[in-house]
Amino acid sequence: MREHQYKITTKWTGNKGTGTSGVSAYKRTHLILVDQKPELILTTDNALYGDKTLHNPEDLLTASISSCHMMSYLYLCALEGIVILDYIDNAVGSLIEDPKGGGKFKEVLLKPMFTVSKQSMVQKAIELHHEAHKICFIANSVNFPVLIEPSCSVYAR
Repeated sequence: MREHQYKITTKWTGNKGTGTSGVSAYKRTHLILVDQKPELILTTDNALYGDKTLHNPEDLLTASISSCHMMSYLYLCALEGIVILDYIDNAVGSLIEDPKGGGKFKEVLLKPMFTVSKQSMVQKAIELHHEAHKICFIANSVNFPVLIEPSCSVYAR
C-alpha cells in the first residue's frame, strides 16, 4: 500500500502588536503555504472576528470534497467513454454549532451539473457519480454524509 504525504505550513499573521492578550486583540488571519504553490490567506468563519472577504477552513473542506469528487468523476467518465463537455458543482457544506462553542459538519451536498455529448450517455453519466463517490479520497476520509444530486444535460448542436 502506498502512502502519500501532504506538507503544508500554517502561519498566523494576525498579531496586531499584543498577541493574544485578549480575544479582540488579534486577527484570525493566517497563511497556508505549500512549496511551489500560491499561498492561501484564511480567516475564521466567526462573524465577529473573521473577514468575510477571505476563505475559511469550512470553505476549504467543502471545496476539497467537491473538487475530489469532480476529479474522480471525470476520470471514471474518461475510462467509460462518457464525454463530459461542461461541469459545475454548487456544493453546500452544512455545519451545526454546539452551544459550548464547538461544532461539526452535518453534511456536504454536492450538486454537480454537467453536459454530455450524446443522449445515450445520460444514464451512465449519472450512475458514475455513485462510483466516483466510492473512490474519492476526501469523501472517504470524513465522518459525515456526502450527498450527491447530479443534474445532466445533453449538448445541443
